[in-house]
Amino acid sequence: MANILDIRRRIRSVVNTRQITKAMKTVSAAKLRRAQECALAARPYSQMLTNVLKSLVSRADIYDPRTGEPRHPLLAERPEKNILLILVTGDKGLAGAFNTNILKMASKFIESKPDQNIDVECIGRKGRDFMRRRYPSAPESVSADGATNASAGGETGVSPVHSGTEAVPVRAARVQISGEYVGILSKVSHNFAATLSDGVIARYCRGEIDAVYILFNEFKSVIAQRLVAERLLPIKEIGEVEVQMAEKPSEAERKQRIEAARSAGVGLRPADTKAVDEAAAMIATSPIDYIYEQKPERLFRGILPKYIGIQIFHALLESVAAEHAARMTAMDAATINASDMIDSLTLIMNRARQAKITKEIIEIVSGAAAQ
Repeated sequence: MANILDIRRRIRSVVNTRQITKAMKTVSAAKLRRAQECALAARPYSQMLTNVLKSLVSRADIYDPRTGEPRHPLLAERPEKNILLILVTGDKGLAGAFNTNILKMASKFIESKPDQNIDVECIGRKGRDFMRRRYPSAPESVSADGATNASAGGETGVSPVHSGTEAVPVRAARVQISGEYVGILSKVSHNFAATLSDGVIARYCRGEIDAVYILFNEFKSVIAQRLVAERLLPIKEIGEVEVQMAEKPSEAERKQRIEAARSAGVGLRPADTKAVDEAAAMIATSPIDYIYEQKPERLFRGILPKYIGIQIFHALLESVAAEHAARMTAMDAATINASDMIDSLTLIMNRARQAKITKEIIEIVSGAAAQ
């Protein structure tokens, strides 16, 4: 049987670990509430922008009546030979299977398109590290003066594969990392989403890529979330999300999330946005025939990039909220497991102490009887 002193040391260690996991659970619950508020605050702008685009589509021709070409390159469809995947993961661990599930789905997505070249924009350290290990071949870019630059391995920033206007991309593998963004999820800004969308749109308009997908954890509430792979480009229908792949959590995971949310005081249901939705639905939906000063091409050129940017922004906000929810659930489970381990070790220690006392009594009685 183990030494009583060793058991006490182990109990003390588990108690300290439980304090850490309990504190991390509380912090994640607070961050989850703020992330939900940020996602909710960005919703009216997104809905109104979508309604304005729907109104424009209903009152202007998407395709040029003379040439039959779309008014904007983002509306043009072509065979998918080169694909861009925006992979959104976390920067930190201790979030259960949050990052693992996203990376598994990313692997499934890549395997489902064996005949296409896939560029991956990695948002988050975990996704960046996984893609580096899984697809180690480093892409290169050849500048105008003939110098060759390998993919950067810094902690932040973007790989120089398509960072310069004069760079000519040279594909080294079917799957390669074209961009790396680490440390931006701690404080998601719309400027980052807009900058990322501008680069993606520029590549699509130049014909470097034929489709753009974003893979992230869609978050509506603690129990209403799922992994999705959505197609951003080309745009088929304004306001409609085209989901290519989706995975819902199991019933056991849902129950675990419910218990963690209740113990942390986090609401289980999504926020009531009925009033906001009704106000947004009134924008640009009046049956009035508008006369636009600008041509439809100019209107689409100004609004469609904003539409793509707000979609990426929403995906980042929802992914951050889902990560905090996953970390809260994981730390709640770790706290419960630590309590169970403390109870088990305490029982073992009491048995060891009782056995030691019994042994000493037997030795004393035996010595007295021998005299």
